[in-house]
Amino acid sequence: MESKTVRIDELQYELPPERIAQQPAGRRDASRLLVLDRATGDRQHQQFKQLPKLLPADSLLVFNDTRVLPARLLMHRKSGSRVEGLFLHEPSPGIWEIMLTKSGRLKVGEQLTIDGSSRTLHLLKHIDEGKWHAELIPAGKTHQVLAQCGRAPLPPYIKREDNLSAEQIGYDKERYQTVYGRKSGAIAAPTAGLHFTPDLIQNLDDRGFRMAYVTLHVGVGTFAPIRCDNLADHEMHAEWYECPSSTASAINIAREEGRPIVAVGTTSVRVLESCGDESGLMAAGSGWTRLFIYPPYRFRVVDKMITNFHLPGSTLLAMVFAFAGREMLLPAYEDAIRNQYRFYSYGDAMLIL
Repeated sequence: MESKTVRIDELQYELPPERIAQQPAGRRDASRLLVLDRATGDRQHQQFKQLPKLLPADSLLVFNDTRVLPARLLMHRKSGSRVEGLFLHEPSPGIWEIMLTKSGRLKVGEQLTIDGSSRTLHLLKHIDEGKWHAELIPAGKTHQVLAQCGRAPLPPYIKREDNLSAEQIGYDKERYQTVYGRKSGAIAAPTAGLHFTPDLIQNLDDRGFRMAYVTLHVGVGTFAPIRCDNLADHEMHAEWYECPSSTASAINIAREEGRPIVAVGTTSVRVLESCGDESGLMAAGSGWTRLFIYPPYRFRVVDKMITNFHLPGSTLLAMVFAFAGREMLLPAYEDAIRNQYRFYSYGDAMLIL
């Protein structure tokens, strides 16, 4: 692992646009899997369904069990012009914090009508960077309104038309969600988990692998670009997490027994590294984490990582650079591009050993 801090210009690589996945694999575990051995630099090209044969025996896999809210909303102004919104959270009953496109044209006091509903959002206050506080009129339960009117909050590099059929909208709602997610609150998917199927999880269980769960409600901060040259100057947005006592105990026992801790996704990594002390001892807890992992971070809890391929200049790429080293990761990314792997949220995966 590299010891020096990586600059923002070192978090760049060239990706042909056609390598950005616009649809998920036909079957979740049919995604490709690039296996990278940090000790040797060796790489293998596998399918995700082969994961049980590729992990060290008796590994403990830690999953993020958040569920993605259907947080993307299409709306229109009184003039008829379109506005797209991303629900962020509900700071008080009936008041939404929402990120809006074309926000420079909007004014306090305007009402935006939510497509597919008679409800409106009354704009109360412009916060910053396109974020607004708005009142839902008439009042209603947020999760019900989102379930009725919202769409999967796909990232902007996944292109969708506004006039999708109900079937197409439902497909993304189902596929941009892990099969084991159970605690609603994320506005983006923990994408490494999208490759798991119930059969694959059962296969892991049958082979003696242990599994545990944490929660991190993925927010806009995870995907916000780094806008400073020195990574140490970047401030992460806070994301809510929970590590239950059962998971903390399972990890501590595994470490005592010498069994590897495998984090399923960068979001699981953030929780584990937020809850582990300098010696790697885990403590249960919940709260808000701003942990930003970048070289030369020393990992205290995580031994192996399952992750997707990440955007240039992102905090997620900085994390995997910290885990495996830039000099090892960039050739692996170049190898994936040459072999026509699919990148980003709906793309293929890596197993970093």
